Amino acid sequence: MDIEPHLRDEQAVASLARMIMGSDRILVFTGAGISTGSGIPDYRGPQGVWNTRRPVFYDEFMTSEASRKEYWRQKLEDRAAFGNAEPNAVHLALVRLEHSGKLELLVTQNIDGLHRAAGSDPDRLVEIHGTAALIECQQCGERSEPAAHFATFAESGNPPACHCGGHLKPATISFGQSLRRGDLLRAFTAAERVDLVLALGSTLAVTPAADIPLAAAQAGAAYVIVNRGPTEHDRLALVSLRIEGDVAAVVPAAIEAALGG
Repeated sequence: MDIEPHLRDEQAVASLARMIMGSDRILVFTGAGISTGSGIPDYRGPQGVWNTRRPVFYDEFMTSEASRKEYWRQKLEDRAAFGNAEPNAVHLALVRLEHSGKLELLVTQNIDGLHRAAGSDPDRLVEIHGTAALIECQQCGERSEPAAHFATFAESGNPPACHCGGHLKPATISFGQSLRRGDLLRAFTAAERVDLVLALGSTLAVTPAADIPLAAAQAGAAYVIVNRGPTEHDRLALVSLRIEGDVAAVVPAAIEAALGG
């Protein structure tokens, strides 16, 4: 494995660009580190939810009215803080990679909806932890736009309910809630057929999501990690290239260099 923590940005860009140019089927796996440039704190960073408040677990949400109120209070707070976030250069560069025909699948741990907002094709996108851009009924599965539901909660303080009587929540995977089987199947199936996997802005600490890029590497794909700070996969022999640094300083420029003007 080549670990390149001290490369100047242009050297890191050149290394990654060469690997992108030499690949035909790329799996991209993204984490919170790609959205910090849009004003959304890293989930596990100093100002991230992991360190600043106790999340509401799924079984609590489903069984306790008080927990549902607290859940919606937290989500309303998040919406006020990050509702104006927009895609940044990394999101847009990955759309360009998709348009080049080289992207097999984009798998994101992020729930911010910024890949969709940037223009990523839903058929090439797996939001493995769900999305906060939609509201989902936990009984009938119906999805709807969030604005009206948040307005109702802000006015009444009561968690909104579906017309079927089911509990409504953002279409994210809460703590203690199982990932969607169909999303896992799409991701792991794609991992078996790619020749390059890029893990961008993730500590690769949360499984089973972090097992997806690893599965691609185990199937023979070259494995590149770009992240500021250590990851759980850094010492694995399957990693082909490890770039320590800001994803935004490396990835857009590398995609530009690989695909040309």
